[in-house]
Amino acid sequence: MSQTPALDTKKSMSWNKKWISFCTILLKEVRRILRIWPQTLLPPVITMSLYFVIFGKMIGSRVGEMGGVPYMQFIVPGLIMMSIITNSYSNVVSSFFSAKFTASIEELLVSPVSKHAILMGYVSGGIFRGLAIAVIVSIVALFFTQLGIEHLFVTMFTVLGTSILFSLGGFINAVFARSFDDISIVPSFVLTPLTYLGGVFYSMENLSPFWQNISLLNPIVYMVNSFRYGILGYSDVNVWYSMGAIFAFCVIFYVIAYRLLSNGSRIRL
Repeated sequence: MSQTPALDTKKSMSWNKKWISFCTILLKEVRRILRIWPQTLLPPVITMSLYFVIFGKMIGSRVGEMGGVPYMQFIVPGLIMMSIITNSYSNVVSSFFSAKFTASIEELLVSPVSKHAILMGYVSGGIFRGLAIAVIVSIVALFFTQLGIEHLFVTMFTVLGTSILFSLGGFINAVFARSFDDISIVPSFVLTPLTYLGGVFYSMENLSPFWQNISLLNPIVYMVNSFRYGILGYSDVNVWYSMGAIFAFCVIFYVIAYRLLSNGSRIRL
Protein backbone atom coordinates (compact mmCIF):
# COMPACT_ATOMS: atom_id res chain seq x y z
CA MET A 1 0.00 0.00 0.00
CA SER A 2 2.88 2.34 0.74
CA GLN A 3 4.04 2.20 -2.93
CA THR A 4 0.73 3.40 -4.34
CA PRO A 5 1.26 7.16 -3.78
CA ALA A 6 4.70 6.93 -5.40
CA LEU A 7 3.29 5.12 -8.42
CA ASP A 8 0.47 7.66 -8.74
CA THR A 9 2.98 10.53 -8.54
CA LYS A 10 5.20 8.93 -11.19
CA LYS A 11 2.20 8.35 -13.48
CA SER A 12 1.05 11.93 -12.94
CA MET A 13 4.51 13.26 -13.83
CA SER A 14 4.53 11.08 -16.94
CA TRP A 15 1.22 12.51 -18.14
CA ASN A 16 2.46 16.03 -17.36
CA LYS A 17 5.55 15.46 -19.51
CA LYS A 18 3.41 14.11 -22.37
CA TRP A 19 1.10 17.10 -22.11
CA ILE A 20 4.01 19.55 -22.14
CA SER A 21 5.52 17.78 -25.16
CA PHE A 22 2.22 17.84 -27.01
CA CYS A 23 1.62 21.55 -26.25
CA THR A 24 5.15 22.44 -27.34
CA ILE A 25 4.76 20.76 -30.73
CA LEU A 26 1.28 22.22 -31.20
CA LEU A 27 2.48 25.71 -30.28
CA LYS A 28 5.31 25.39 -32.80
CA GLU A 29 2.82 24.40 -35.49
CA VAL A 30 0.40 27.23 -34.66
CA ARG A 31 3.21 29.79 -34.68
CA ARG A 32 4.38 28.49 -38.06
CA ILE A 33 0.88 28.78 -39.51
CA LEU A 34 0.40 32.31 -38.20
CA ARG A 35 3.92 33.43 -39.13
CA ILE A 36 3.43 32.59 -42.80
CA TRP A 37 -0.29 33.44 -42.91
CA PRO A 38 -0.08 34.86 -46.48
CA GLN A 39 0.74 31.29 -47.57
CA THR A 40 -1.43 29.31 -45.13
CA LEU A 41 -4.57 31.38 -44.50
CA LEU A 42 -4.94 33.87 -47.34
CA PRO A 43 -4.86 31.69 -50.53
CA PRO A 44 -7.82 29.46 -49.49
CA VAL A 45 -9.93 32.54 -48.79
CA ILE A 46 -9.20 33.99 -52.23
CA THR A 47 -9.86 30.63 -53.92
CA MET A 48 -13.16 30.08 -52.10
CA SER A 49 -14.27 33.65 -52.85
CA LEU A 50 -13.75 32.95 -56.56
CA TYR A 51 -15.83 29.79 -56.22
CA PHE A 52 -18.60 31.80 -54.57
CA VAL A 53 -18.57 34.41 -57.32
CA ILE A 54 -18.22 32.09 -60.33
CA PHE A 55 -20.22 29.04 -59.27
CA GLY A 56 -22.55 30.66 -56.76
CA LYS A 57 -23.44 33.95 -58.41
CA MET A 58 -22.84 33.49 -62.13
CA ILE A 59 -23.70 29.82 -62.61
CA GLY A 60 -25.98 29.60 -59.58
CA SER A 61 -28.31 32.25 -60.98
CA ARG A 62 -28.95 29.95 -63.95
CA VAL A 63 -29.21 26.74 -61.91
CA GLY A 64 -31.73 28.19 -59.48
CA GLU A 65 -32.28 25.66 -56.69
CA MET A 66 -30.74 22.33 -55.79
CA GLY A 67 -31.77 20.14 -52.91
CA GLY A 68 -34.64 22.51 -52.21
CA VAL A 69 -32.35 25.48 -51.43
CA PRO A 70 -30.72 28.21 -53.55
CA TYR A 71 -27.68 26.89 -55.38
CA MET A 72 -25.29 29.26 -53.60
CA GLN A 73 -26.52 28.02 -50.25
CA PHE A 74 -26.22 24.42 -51.47
CA ILE A 75 -22.54 24.61 -52.46
CA VAL A 76 -21.30 26.52 -49.39
CA PRO A 77 -21.07 23.46 -47.06
CA GLY A 78 -19.20 21.54 -49.75
CA LEU A 79 -16.74 24.38 -50.33
CA ILE A 80 -16.10 24.73 -46.59
CA MET A 81 -15.51 20.99 -46.35
CA MET A 82 -13.19 21.14 -49.37
CA SER A 83 -11.11 23.83 -47.69
CA ILE A 84 -10.92 21.78 -44.47
CA ILE A 85 -9.75 18.70 -46.35
CA THR A 86 -7.03 20.39 -48.41
CA ASN A 87 -5.65 22.58 -45.64
CA SER A 88 -5.61 19.94 -42.89
CA TYR A 89 -3.82 17.58 -45.24
CA SER A 90 -1.33 20.04 -46.69
CA ASN A 91 -0.37 21.50 -43.32
CA VAL A 92 0.76 18.19 -41.81
CA VAL A 93 2.35 16.74 -44.93
CA SER A 94 4.46 19.85 -45.54
CA SER A 95 5.38 20.43 -41.89
CA PHE A 96 6.38 16.86 -41.05
CA PHE A 97 8.23 16.29 -44.32
CA SER A 98 10.18 19.52 -43.77
CA ALA A 99 11.21 18.22 -40.34
CA LYS A 100 12.11 14.90 -41.96
CA PHE A 101 14.05 16.62 -44.78
CA THR A 102 16.13 18.70 -42.36
CA ALA A 103 16.61 15.65 -40.08
CA SER A 104 15.26 17.63 -37.11
CA ILE A 105 12.60 14.97 -36.55
CA GLU A 106 15.36 12.49 -35.66
CA GLU A 107 16.31 14.57 -32.64
CA LEU A 108 12.71 14.50 -31.53
CA LEU A 109 12.44 10.74 -32.00
CA VAL A 110 15.54 9.94 -29.93
CA SER A 111 14.33 12.20 -27.12
CA PRO A 112 12.09 10.80 -24.34
CA VAL A 113 9.05 12.43 -25.95
CA SER A 114 6.08 10.08 -26.35
CA LYS A 115 5.30 9.00 -29.91
CA HIS A 116 1.62 9.74 -29.22
CA ALA A 117 2.57 13.29 -28.22
CA ILE A 118 4.56 13.76 -31.43
CA LEU A 119 1.79 12.39 -33.63
CA MET A 120 -1.01 14.30 -31.92
CA GLY A 121 1.06 17.50 -31.90
CA TYR A 122 1.44 17.50 -35.68
CA VAL A 123 -2.14 16.33 -36.24
CA SER A 124 -3.49 19.05 -33.94
CA GLY A 125 -1.59 21.61 -35.99
CA GLY A 126 -3.45 20.37 -39.07
CA ILE A 127 -6.73 20.50 -37.17
CA PHE A 128 -6.02 24.09 -36.12
CA ARG A 129 -5.37 25.19 -39.69
CA GLY A 130 -8.38 23.30 -41.02
CA LEU A 131 -10.73 24.80 -38.44
CA ALA A 132 -9.24 28.28 -38.85
CA ILE A 133 -9.81 28.14 -42.61
CA ALA A 134 -13.34 26.79 -42.05
CA VAL A 135 -14.20 29.77 -39.82
CA ILE A 136 -12.68 32.30 -42.23
CA VAL A 137 -14.40 30.78 -45.28
CA SER A 138 -17.71 30.67 -43.39
CA ILE A 139 -17.40 34.38 -42.62
CA VAL A 140 -16.67 35.11 -46.28
CA ALA A 141 -19.68 33.00 -47.30
CA LEU A 142 -21.95 35.19 -45.17
CA PHE A 143 -21.32 38.02 -47.64
CA PHE A 144 -22.89 35.89 -50.38
CA THR A 145 -25.68 33.94 -48.68
CA GLN A 146 -27.33 33.12 -45.37
CA LEU A 147 -25.99 30.27 -43.26
CA GLY A 148 -27.38 28.45 -40.25
CA ILE A 149 -26.81 25.26 -38.33
CA GLU A 150 -29.62 22.73 -38.37
CA HIS A 151 -27.83 20.00 -36.42
CA LEU A 152 -24.97 21.24 -34.24
CA PHE A 153 -23.61 17.86 -33.15
CA VAL A 154 -23.45 16.50 -36.71
CA THR A 155 -21.76 19.71 -37.88
CA MET A 156 -19.10 19.73 -35.16
CA PHE A 157 -18.44 15.99 -35.40
CA THR A 158 -18.01 16.11 -39.17
CA VAL A 159 -15.72 19.14 -39.11
CA LEU A 160 -13.51 17.79 -36.34
CA GLY A 161 -13.50 14.21 -37.66
CA THR A 162 -12.62 15.30 -41.20
CA SER A 163 -9.81 17.53 -39.92
CA ILE A 164 -8.37 14.67 -37.89
CA LEU A 165 -8.71 12.17 -40.73
CA PHE A 166 -6.94 14.24 -43.37
CA SER A 167 -4.30 15.48 -40.93
CA LEU A 168 -3.47 11.82 -40.29
CA GLY A 169 -3.52 11.20 -44.03
CA GLY A 170 -1.03 14.03 -44.53
CA PHE A 171 1.19 12.57 -41.82
CA ILE A 172 1.20 9.15 -43.50
CA ASN A 173 1.99 10.73 -46.88
CA ALA A 174 4.90 12.66 -45.32
CA VAL A 175 6.35 9.49 -43.79
CA PHE A 176 6.35 7.67 -47.15
CA ALA A 177 7.51 10.68 -49.19
CA ARG A 178 11.12 10.69 -50.36
CA SER A 179 11.11 14.13 -51.99
CA PHE A 180 9.05 17.29 -52.11
CA ASP A 181 7.53 16.04 -55.37
CA ASP A 182 6.08 13.05 -53.53
CA ILE A 183 4.01 15.19 -51.17
CA SER A 184 2.08 16.70 -54.10
CA ILE A 185 1.12 13.40 -55.75
CA VAL A 186 -1.78 12.51 -53.43
CA PRO A 187 -3.35 16.02 -53.39
CA SER A 188 -3.08 16.33 -57.18
CA PHE A 189 -4.11 12.87 -58.32
CA VAL A 190 -6.28 11.63 -55.43
CA LEU A 191 -7.75 14.39 -53.27
CA THR A 192 -8.62 16.86 -56.02
CA PRO A 193 -10.56 14.39 -58.23
CA LEU A 194 -12.34 12.82 -55.23
CA THR A 195 -13.29 16.25 -53.90
CA TYR A 196 -14.69 17.55 -57.20
CA LEU A 197 -16.62 14.29 -57.62
CA GLY A 198 -17.70 14.31 -53.97
CA GLY A 199 -20.97 16.18 -54.41
CA VAL A 200 -19.60 19.66 -53.67
CA PHE A 201 -21.26 21.26 -56.70
CA TYR A 202 -24.16 18.90 -57.37
CA SER A 203 -26.68 16.62 -55.75
CA MET A 204 -26.45 12.89 -56.38
CA GLU A 205 -30.12 12.99 -57.36
CA ASN A 206 -28.99 14.64 -60.61
CA LEU A 207 -26.91 11.59 -61.53
CA SER A 208 -28.05 8.43 -63.25
CA PRO A 209 -28.45 5.34 -61.02
CA PHE A 210 -25.16 3.93 -62.34
CA TRP A 211 -23.15 7.02 -61.38
CA GLN A 212 -24.97 7.29 -58.07
CA ASN A 213 -23.68 3.83 -57.19
CA ILE A 214 -20.18 4.74 -58.35
CA SER A 215 -20.27 7.90 -56.23
CA LEU A 216 -20.99 5.84 -53.14
CA LEU A 217 -17.43 4.50 -53.41
CA ASN A 218 -16.07 8.01 -52.91
CA PRO A 219 -15.45 8.63 -49.14
CA ILE A 220 -15.60 12.40 -49.56
CA VAL A 221 -19.24 12.08 -50.64
CA TYR A 222 -20.12 11.03 -47.10
CA MET A 223 -18.17 13.86 -45.48
CA VAL A 224 -19.65 16.55 -47.72
CA ASN A 225 -23.19 15.26 -47.29
CA SER A 226 -22.81 14.83 -43.54
CA PHE A 227 -21.66 18.44 -43.20
CA ARG A 228 -24.38 19.66 -45.57
CA TYR A 229 -26.93 17.86 -43.40
CA GLY A 230 -25.58 19.61 -40.32
CA ILE A 231 -25.85 23.02 -42.02
CA LEU A 232 -28.91 22.68 -44.25
CA GLY A 233 -30.63 19.52 -43.01
CA TYR A 234 -30.24 17.92 -46.46
CA SER A 235 -28.17 14.86 -47.39
CA ASP A 236 -27.99 12.38 -50.26
CA VAL A 237 -26.69 9.57 -48.00
CA ASN A 238 -27.38 8.19 -44.54
CA VAL A 239 -25.77 10.63 -42.11
CA TRP A 240 -25.15 8.09 -39.34
CA TYR A 241 -23.32 5.79 -41.75
CA SER A 242 -21.23 8.79 -42.80
CA MET A 243 -20.30 9.68 -39.22
CA GLY A 244 -19.51 6.05 -38.43
CA ALA A 245 -17.23 5.84 -41.49
CA ILE A 246 -15.39 9.02 -40.49
CA PHE A 247 -14.78 7.69 -36.98
CA ALA A 248 -13.63 4.28 -38.26
CA PHE A 249 -11.19 5.80 -40.76
CA CYS A 250 -9.78 8.10 -38.06
CA VAL A 251 -9.02 5.10 -35.85
CA ILE A 252 -7.47 3.11 -38.73
CA PHE A 253 -5.34 6.02 -39.92
CA TYR A 254 -4.17 6.77 -36.38
CA VAL A 255 -3.01 3.19 -35.86
CA ILE A 256 -1.17 3.21 -39.20
CA ALA A 257 0.47 6.59 -38.50
CA TYR A 258 1.53 5.56 -35.00
CA ARG A 259 3.05 2.28 -36.21
CA LEU A 260 4.99 4.11 -38.94
CA LEU A 261 6.27 6.63 -36.42
CA SER A 262 7.21 3.94 -33.90
CA ASN A 263 9.02 1.80 -36.47
CA GLY A 264 10.87 4.79 -37.90
CA SER A 265 11.77 2.80 -41.00
CA ARG A 266 10.81 5.56 -43.44
CA ILE A 267 11.65 8.58 -41.30
CA ARG A 268 15.18 8.93 -42.67
CA LEU A 269 15.60 10.01 -46.29
